[in-house]
Amino acid sequence: MRRDIDDIPNSLLTIYIDEWEKSERNRTILKRRFIDGLTFDELSEEFNLSPQAVKKIVYKHGDKILLKILNK
Repeated sequence: MRRDIDDIPNSLLTIYIDEWEKSERNRTILKRRFIDGLTFDELSEEFNLSPQAVKKIVYKHGDKILLKILNK
């Protein structure tokens, strides 16, 4: 599923992230990862989280959003 993200316009990603993710921190993390292309290490420094915590957010919440986009 990760390869499919390159085929999704940033505008659509932004709309779905804003609509389906309730946590502002998680919304920002997802946008910084999917749209800005930051690495897990860069995100962990920016948000003062461990890289593992960032990965958990991206995979759990990001996959939910990507599935909604791809199944629309």
